[in-house]
Parts: sequence; C-alpha cells; structure tokens
Amino acid sequence: MDSASKTYVYDATDVVMGRLASKVASELLKSHQSGINDKVVIINVENSIISGRKERIIKDYKTRYELNHPRKGPFYPRMPDRIFKRSIRGMLPYQKKSSGRSALKAVRCEIGCPSHLSGDKLPDNHVLGDLSEVKKSLPEKFMRLGEISIEMGAPGHRWNKKRGSA
Repeated sequence: MDSASKTYVYDATDVVMGRLASKVASELLKSHQSGINDKVVIINVENSIISGRKERIIKDYKTRYELNHPRKGPFYPRMPDRIFKRSIRGMLPYQKKSSGRSALKAVRCEIGCPSHLSGDKLPDNHVLGDLSEVKKSLPEKFMRLGEISIEMGAPGHRWNKKRGSA
C-alpha cells in the first residue's frame, strides 16, 4: 500500500481557498476509502484568495473567531495555514467517520514554501497537484488569506518578510 501512495503538492497562490479545499477534501476521501493513503501539502496558503467585499469578509471571519468560549470552543484559528486546514476540515466528515479524521491528518498547510519543495525537482513520491479545474481568473473583489489573518490579529511578520526578500 505505501509504495503506491503519493504526496500531492498544491500551490495556493491566486487560487480561491474554497475551491482548492473542496478538491483536496474529495481527493483525500477517495484515496483513504480505497486504502491508498495519499498525502497533500499545500504551500503558500497566505496567498490564497477569498472572493467578496473586504468589509464582509473581515466581518464574517471576526464574528466566527469571537464566537468561541476560551476553554470550550468552538475554536477558529487566526493563522492562514490553520484557517485553510479548518476549511478543509469543514468539508470532511470529520466528526462522523474515521475516514474524515484520517484524511485530515494527511493534509499539511504551509505558510510560504518549505526549502525541500522550493526547487524545480520535487522529492521522491511528490507530485504537483492539478489545479486546472480550480484555477480561474481573479475575481473583481477579493482578499488574500494573509491579509485576513493580519486583520484578525495574527503576527503578519511571519509571512510578509519572506515575500519581501524573494
């Protein structure tokens, strides 16, 4: 089983977060239910986009974040990698089936691009994911996930300094 499993790498730059999250969720569910155990790494999640008016997006995310009780939850993250993973979790049968939980464990969301994935040649068993069905032209009104995180109080210096040096 392990020899057939692959690690798919998706670059989330300029891709609508919900489209990519639903594609990743459905792929992982299919692979885990067939026993293949594929993994997914999503890089540059801070550059993924959410379509809509800026005021509405910020209001929605802040409302969701402030909804929780500090000890009891529900817990909504502020960091872009955790927001992305939480959106994938919302598309999986996370609380009802073990396949949803194991599929979520196979997802890794990265701020920026890790050094072992940044070159032209990917490591063994790593494959670039096909974004042709989710990559569309940029909408008129949108916001990047990194900007949303900064508005919610996340430390934006973690990903902004990487963008400036590159």
